This record gives sequence, C-alpha cells and structure tokens, in this order.
Amino acid sequence: MDDLIRIPCVMMRGGTSKGPFFLSRDLPVDPVERDHLLLEIMGSGHPLQIDGIGGGNPLSSKVAIVGPSSHPEADVDYLFAQVKVLEKSVDTAPNCGNMLSAVGPFAIEAGLIAAEVGETLIRVHNVNTGKIIEARVRTPEGQLVYQGEAQIDGVPGTAAPVYLAFRNAIGAKTGKLLPTGNAVDRVLDVDATLVDGATPLVVLRASDFGFTGSEPAASLDSDSAFMTRLESVRREAGRMMGLGDVSQSVLPKPLLIGASQGHGDLAVRYFTPASCHTALATTGAVSLGLAATIPTSLVGEHFPNMTLPVSLAWEHPTGLLRVRIEKAQGDNSPTVSVMRTSRRLFEGAALVRKRDPMVADYRVASK
Repeated sequence: MDDLIRIPCVMMRGGTSKGPFFLSRDLPVDPVERDHLLLEIMGSGHPLQIDGIGGGNPLSSKVAIVGPSSHPEADVDYLFAQVKVLEKSVDTAPNCGNMLSAVGPFAIEAGLIAAEVGETLIRVHNVNTGKIIEARVRTPEGQLVYQGEAQIDGVPGTAAPVYLAFRNAIGAKTGKLLPTGNAVDRVLDVDATLVDGATPLVVLRASDFGFTGSEPAASLDSDSAFMTRLESVRREAGRMMGLGDVSQSVLPKPLLIGASQGHGDLAVRYFTPASCHTALATTGAVSLGLAATIPTSLVGEHFPNMTLPVSLAWEHPTGLLRVRIEKAQGDNSPTVSVMRTSRRLFEGAALVRKRDPMVADYRVASK
C-alpha cells in the first residue's frame, strides 16, 4: 500500500452521533491542510460519502480532534469538525456535545489522562468555543468501562453513563446569552428568542409555522416550502446576532418548540440546519435550558414559576433528553448538566491516497 497514507483513528459513538477521533499530533497543524485531509477521509462530495468513512448524514459526518490541553484549567483540548456531506467544506465554528461525551473515554485510552479509581473527572477545553466542560466517566478499579445500565433515547441498548456539566456556557460564539439584548425579537415575520448558550439558537414557536413541534423529522424535511422559509429566518437571525453572513455556516441552529405531547416538558425539533435532527444535539439542549431561565423568552414563558435547581425533559423525535439546571457554586450563573453514553466502535487507521499533492506534502513535512 505504498500509494496510501495511514492516519491512526478510532471510530466512536458519542451520544446520538458518531465519527472518527484523531489525536491532534496525527493531523496537520495548518487548518487548510487539516480540513483538506478530513474531506478526503470522510468522502465528502457524494451523498453516501461512498469513497470515505463518513456515514452520509450530518450526524455521522463528524470528527473529533483531541490532544494535550492548551488551557491552564483543562486536561485536554477538543476540536470538533462538522464535515459537510455534499459540499466539500468543514465547519469548526460549532461545538458538538454528543461527540464531546466520547472525548473523556478516548483521552483515557489514548494515555492523555490517567484514570482514577471509581470515577474520573476530565476537564475538556472545547477549542471551538473556548469553554471548559467537565466530563465524569466511570472507571471502577481505575479501568475505563463502556458497559452499564444507562440508556439514552435515540441509541439502542444501554451503556456506562457519561455526565457532562456545562459551566459558564453562556455566550459560546457571541459572548452574550442574549446577543441582541432582547428576550424576544421579530425576525422577518416571526417572533424568535435568539440565545447563545453552548451553541447559538434561533428558538421559534412551532405554531407560527403551522406545526405542533411533535412532527416526525422526515415530514419536516420533506416540506420544502417550510425548510426554505426556516433557512431565511435563520440567516436573518444570524445577522442580528452579530454572526454575519451565515449562509455557509451551520450556526445558528433553528429550533421549533411546542407543548409536550407525551412525558416531556416541551416538544422540540432541532435542525442541523439543513435537516431535522432525529434526536437533539446536547449543546442545543443546554442552550434551551439556559433560555428557560429567562422568564420572558419564548422558552421561559412555558415555565413561569420555575426555580433552580430544576430538571427538565426535552421531547425530541425519538424520545427525551433530560437536563438539570442549577446555580454554580459561588456564582449565580446557571450550570446545565446532561447524561450521555459513548462506545468505542472501531480502531485502526484512515487510509488516504498519496496522489493528492497536499496530502503528500503533509506527510513528507511531518516525518
């Protein structure tokens, strides 16, 4: 295989997403070279990513890059990359909380952090947002385990729990919980709460689009008129939030809310943004939790008498995602915690063709 380059990686499921995990030392330092390599590895430019290891879906075309921490208060760095399926582009603006749930286990097995007896705390510096998230993973007798009794909707079976605490999550991209200073803004022809917690959201009433917020994801995706309108609202919201022209970015993420139809506290439909998520992004759930603490927001109006600490359940297309909101110790800012699971799926190497001059140059320069 002299015409192929081997790049070590591990395929992992994190929450309701999955993708390859790389050590930062095994990828180019230059972002342009790195992204070029990721597009080759994932097979972007084809709906099935047939010539790569991507899954042909935004939820399985994700990459995690993990390495030693560059932040004095963290244990490891985590850079998330959303690799587009059809377009040959990589977006490192957002964070992914689902993939984040596998960062701690990956870091332990990669030797970046030592496991403790019972439970190990990993302080993860998310390079995308500059925020630190605390991940607690189960390590009985100092050994990492993936099997356990925890179950999350959207993933079959059970696994060991991973607890994520998003402390000081406010303003991941804009520095403000409410980038416009308003709890509700008029965006084109609809009301919206523009909130920036773990990720920027455009929260919209499902009823303003003729929906309940409990529709199947596929039915929303197939409504081309709705999806076009939603994208127009999203782009204008991005401009109002100070994010500029977001036509080529996945941020901000639009999200429809409505009255619960089951056992949750609020029905939620989250968009990636080109399609409706079949579950709910962890960062979206966290930002929604922060929005719930603002009484006059579109979310807060559903919880007029809410006091902290509180546990809420967001009802998504395949079940529930629960969040706990409490005040941080010595601080009045809210901390939002979630429980996820992860699993190591495959380990080996991604094979990249040398015929690409940029790839060949990278490997020669890195020796």
